Amino acid sequence: MTKKMNVESFNLDHTKVRAPYVRLAGIKEGKNGDVIHKYDVRFKQPNKEHMEMPALHSLEHLMAENIRNHSDHIVDVSPMGCQTGFYVTVINHDNYDEILDILEKTLKDVLAADEVPACNEVQCGWAASHSLEGAQELAKQMLAKRSEWTEVF
Repeated sequence: MTKKMNVESFNLDHTKVRAPYVRLAGIKEGKNGDVIHKYDVRFKQPNKEHMEMPALHSLEHLMAENIRNHSDHIVDVSPMGCQTGFYVTVINHDNYDEILDILEKTLKDVLAADEVPACNEVQCGWAASHSLEGAQELAKQMLAKRSEWTEVF
């Protein structure tokens, strides 16, 4: 058995998960009663495939901007360094089914987009690294397997 790590995802056996999926990865309670839920939104099978950076980068911009149109509980949308998915963090909201619906609506927004928001040198740290078409292909692939999102293993 490997040593328990501080980072929740480091304790997840990445050889046993089956992407795509949406998994509750953690819950943190604040001193003032706020509750943070972190979701692992996995687009690609770990150690078998990954998202190319321009597509991932554009998908991050599109999701981060559009997801907030569907919920006031969103704290952040963060890409995973392994390029297989994102973390979506919400505050004071614990309805898993509603999170799935919010993600579905957000990915449909990605498909309908005609540009990547904040894709310029003023608003983005690497504006040259974007692909709207790549982001839309990732969203299309994820949506095609919507019925599988709740099956992690």
